[in-house]
Order: sequence, then C-alpha cells, then structure tokens
Amino acid sequence: MFDSLSDRLNSVFKKLKGHGRLDEQNIQAGMREVRLALLEADVNYKVVKDFTSRVQERALGQEVLKSLTPGQQVVKIVKEELVELLGGEYQGLNLKGKPPVVIMMVGLQGSGKTTSAGKLALYLRGLKYSPYLVPADVYRPAAIDQLHKLSKELNVPAYSSSSRDNPVDICTRALEEARQNVYTAVIMDTAGRLHIDETLMQELVSIKEKCSPQEILFVADAMTGQDAVIVAQRFNDLLEITGVILTKMEGDARGGAALSIKSITRKPIKFIGTGEKLSDLEVFHPDRVASRILGMGDVLTLIEKAQADIDQDEAKLIQDKFQKSEFDLEDFRKQMGRLKKMGSIEGLLKMIPGMGKIRDKLKDVQVPEKEMVKLDAIINSMTPHERRNTKIFNASRKQRIARGSGTTVQDVNQLLTNFEQMQKMMKKMVGKDGQPSLDIGGNALSGVSRPKARRKKARRKKKKR
Repeated sequence: MFDSLSDRLNSVFKKLKGHGRLDEQNIQAGMREVRLALLEADVNYKVVKDFTSRVQERALGQEVLKSLTPGQQVVKIVKEELVELLGGEYQGLNLKGKPPVVIMMVGLQGSGKTTSAGKLALYLRGLKYSPYLVPADVYRPAAIDQLHKLSKELNVPAYSSSSRDNPVDICTRALEEARQNVYTAVIMDTAGRLHIDETLMQELVSIKEKCSPQEILFVADAMTGQDAVIVAQRFNDLLEITGVILTKMEGDARGGAALSIKSITRKPIKFIGTGEKLSDLEVFHPDRVASRILGMGDVLTLIEKAQADIDQDEAKLIQDKFQKSEFDLEDFRKQMGRLKKMGSIEGLLKMIPGMGKIRDKLKDVQVPEKEMVKLDAIINSMTPHERRNTKIFNASRKQRIARGSGTTVQDVNQLLTNFEQMQKMMKKMVGKDGQPSLDIGGNALSGVSRPKARRKKARRKKKKR
C-alpha cells in the first residue's frame, strides 16, 4: 500500500543525493516535495507539518551540512522520524496478569473486526495460549455464525450465543465459562455500527466495566484513510483503547491511516492485516515498516514468515532427499504450498533490500503467480505413484494429465524437464555432509574447480617421474 509514497520519497532522495553539498535552499525544496508526497498519501495535515518541520530542523543542523554524504544523512533522519511517527518502539499485547487475558475488539461495521478476532486467536495459539472466541455482535446478520465458522476452521472453542441475548450478558457469562474451562485468552467480538452512536458506545462501556479487558483493540480499515483516524479518536475518547489493528493493508490505500493514527490517538498500531487468510496478520514493527516505505526491504519479517511456515525436521528431511536424489514431485508440491502460505511472491520480493530500486527495471517482468497455479494444477492431476516416479510417464499419461489440468502436453513436458534439471542441480549443490557445494560443475565437495584439479594431478605425475 506504500508503493506510491515510496516512489515519491525515493525520487526526492535521489535529487538530494545528486547535490555534492546541501544548503538551506536544497533542503527546503526537498521538504516541500516530501510534504506533498505525505499529503497525497492522505496523512493528516497537522502530522505532515510537524513531521517535515522536525526533519528540516535536523537536516539544517551541522551533522548534515558538514557531512561528506549529506544526502544519505537526510535519508537517515527521515527514517528515524518515520519510525517515531509510526510509534517508535514495537509494543506488543499486554498479556500480563492472572489468566484469562481478556481482549475486546471494537470498531465500525465492515472494518474486518470478526475476521481479525479469528486471526488473533491463531496468533495467540502460536504463543501457546488457549483462546476462546466470544461472538457478542447480535445486531449484524450472520456475525455470530461467521465467528463460529472461523472457530471450527481454527479448531478453537467459541461461546454459544444467540442474537436474542444481551451483548453485556454474553461477555460476562463467556468470561465465567472461560475461567471454568481454563482458557487462557478470551477474544470478544463486539458489535459495530455504520457510524458511532450513543447506544453502541454505552454498550461497549458496560462490557469494559463488567469484564475489565487488558486490551481494547480498535480495528480500522486502512482503505478509509483519514476517516479511520477520526473514528479511532472518537473510540479512544470514550473507551481509552490500548491499541489498533489496521486491516486491508495489502490493498492500494495510500497509507495515511498508518502514518497518522499514532500521532492523533497516542495509541500504538499493534497488528496489520495483510490478506484474507487467517494467517495474514503481522505484528506491527514501526522500524520495519519505515524501512519498507523507504525501499530498504524488511528482511526480519521475511525470516519470521519463513520460520513460522518451515518445520526444521521437515527441512532436514528435504535436504536428505536432495542428497539421495529422492526429492519428488509430491515433495515439490508441498513446498509450493508452504510458499503460498507465506504470501504473494511480489509481496515477499518487496521485503528484500534493493528490490524497490530495481522495480522499474523489472516492470515488464511478470511475477510467476499464474505459472505456479499452472504447475500446481498439473501436479494435482497426477496420481501419487506418478508424482513419486517421473520415469514412468508415457504419451497417454501426459495427455490424461494435460486434460485434467486444463493445460497442454507441452506444458507437462516442460514441467518434467525442468524438474529433472532441478534435481540434478540440487544434488550437486548439496554435498554429502549436507553443506552447499562450492563448485556445482564438478568436484562437488572439495570446492576445487576442474582446471585447478587437473593442474594438481599433472604436478603429482611429474614428481613421480
């Protein structure tokens, strides 16, 4: 969602770096462009004014004007101020105190509150908590059914409520039931409205007084921009929220909500929703998001995604299979599934430092999402025996697979050819001791190239003579 802002800021920095030395005029011109970029990103105008004033004041200091790399110093200052604007240090959930931890989800209708409750349950289960979902939205049609469906999908218990029940009673009874069943985290999905009204707010205040939640998380749709910030402020005034979850961050919103909400409400963004899947919930790290905005990537989040989706024992098993040439299409299909869970390839590439700078050069290159779908369809059309033994394919088998996958025999042949080449390459790259080979052209373990090995052999023969 920060692509447009990132492009504009990088354009400004490129101009600043083009000057051998910076003076007050250069910096003021650069800050005017930064101000316009932030306003176009729908950042609150007061926030923009304060931000650019702080950056300009620091940029006009001696640390920049006398620096050998003034352009780089300005970028450093902008990053530091962006981190502060986004919340400074990372602030996680307050999980202290006697269990169960009570988390109250609040926000307007359509913000993604119910889905976020399910995502949060999955996140807490990953932290070894036993979550209990509480459907307390009795007004929106199918809200209770939606949360129960999510609870079944996650295999997480949910309180049995009805649209005829009082929301305050639902939450108090559910909390008592959670204590009896030793659930360690209670997530309450409260009601929303299309707009803030007195009845809704009084109901939420009553739930807060009765259940004393450790966390009151305001769920906001990032696509609504400044409206999300205004509504967050209203909820904060009446409920004293403890944090924010920004949803739909994978969309094409301009980013104004993320950059404004902490300054206006003084409450941190704790999570961002990055997709429709229940696993698409990221802990919000201000420094990492600032790096993404400035095109510097986000390697730490990429590593965390990989660690969450890759089991170490299975990784060792795959390595052993490569060494023994036993890695088959069934294993390949499983690994493709794991890659999909981590998110889109385009989204993963943006986390790699430097990819933002070469994006323009790659604009005509298509990210192979569709190609992966095609490969998946071809492999799924094979029998388990065919996936484990690519040597048995004949013309009739290939035709059957092509028909079943909606592809052509040429596509099937291409997959089999590429897979065999990959098997050979990986066997050479992974040595017998499990370490990568330094020379995949031959002499796999020694790291000695063929010409060098031949010279050594010739010297030994000469000595024997």
